[in-house]
Amino acid sequence: MVVVLGWTLACSLVCFGLYGLDKRAAGKGAGDRVSEASLLALGLVGGWPGGWVAQQLFRHKTRKTSFQVKFWITVLIHMVVVWNILNLPM
Repeated sequence: MVVVLGWTLACSLVCFGLYGLDKRAAGKGAGDRVSEASLLALGLVGGWPGGWVAQQLFRHKTRKTSFQVKFWITVLIHMVVVWNILNLPM
């Protein structure tokens, strides 16, 4: 359990930072954007809490419905996988 929490914290910090970098690049109209696939993949492997906080704080990707649907699907998949890894009762 401690390993899962540590992994989630580490991934969340990285994900939070990437959302911030992407928001900054989007504001400047720069081409150095972080791909949506990268943000979603990092969220899928455990960074979604940091991604969600960054979305709210930076107001980034919150109005893009297609991204939000994919984001919440990855959160659900992540939770099911972690639930099964930890072998929690249903």
